[in-house]
Amino acid sequence: MPAPRARTPLPSGTFPSVFSKQKDIIYSDHSSSSSRSLSSSRTLSHTLSWSPLGNLIATASERTIRVWNPERNASKNSTELRGHGGYVDCVAFNPRKEAELASCGGDGVVRLWDVRAKKATGEVRVGGAGQGAYRIAWRPDGGEMVVGRTERKKGSREREDTLISVSLSTLSQLEQFPQSLEAPSFTFSNSGLELFIATNAGTVDIVDYPSFSHLYTLRGHTAACYCVAMSPTGAYVATGASDSLAMIWDTKDWIPKYPMTALAGTVRSLSFTFDGSYVVGGSDEGNGLHIKHVESGDDVCTIPLSTPTPCVAWHPNRYALAYTGDPSGLKIIGGMTRS
Repeated sequence: MPAPRARTPLPSGTFPSVFSKQKDIIYSDHSSSSSRSLSSSRTLSHTLSWSPLGNLIATASERTIRVWNPERNASKNSTELRGHGGYVDCVAFNPRKEAELASCGGDGVVRLWDVRAKKATGEVRVGGAGQGAYRIAWRPDGGEMVVGRTERKKGSREREDTLISVSLSTLSQLEQFPQSLEAPSFTFSNSGLELFIATNAGTVDIVDYPSFSHLYTLRGHTAACYCVAMSPTGAYVATGASDSLAMIWDTKDWIPKYPMTALAGTVRSLSFTFDGSYVVGGSDEGNGLHIKHVESGDDVCTIPLSTPTPCVAWHPNRYALAYTGDPSGLKIIGGMTRS
């Protein structure tokens, strides 16, 4: 796969005037069954994934996956993928293969898709009756992934989460790691040698991969932690929680650099720009996107919106920001469509 075309980073003094002028583009398919009852939270896409070069972006709602060409926002230019027996909870492109997408959901199955061929190429069952798969994290080399499986404890509203390593070459489970705490989100370090695990105790555990041996715990939130992201430069890690805060951590000493306080409600997602210069958070409440300059901690740009944006994701090599939450469909700010 060829390397993406290099982009020139925008300094913090220039970024606001440039990005605030960008218009958002709507990507919507109202003819699809997945568009029924747009006011329902289950029909709004709650997962996003860019392909490694940014030529494709995948979303999911109910049991339907839709892959868009960001340069063509008409639904006829998108690809619909079906096959899951339950709601699709996560989609994630292989970081090394432009057209390979993984998905998982309530049926306890991880499916691999060839997006160009519009078909499934394999699957791995990670859950049985009453067990769903809720998240996928690819190792940066694209050869393995970690999948989260969950099930309700008998007679309780609490859940039991297990993280499962999966081999792409054999399409099989490698090992299972039951978690003592709920683990809503997890992601690999840039090296693929560590895994960051967000927990419902408000902490983020850093473990060795593949052994899952505990290395360190980040303690900065007063409520359950729901997302964690590492900067492309490796200099910072961002964590978000239901205390309405996102924290930026310096990876040299693991001391929190500053909080992101402009968010409202539970912080569900965090995303860094391709150059690591800027970060944005997505949350259950609020009415805008608040973009922060990572190094200085300055709030450099706010995009007013009419609805909350729980899921946000920057393009892998340009200043284009995708987000969900609007009933009209996926939106991207940053001029992706061709005239």
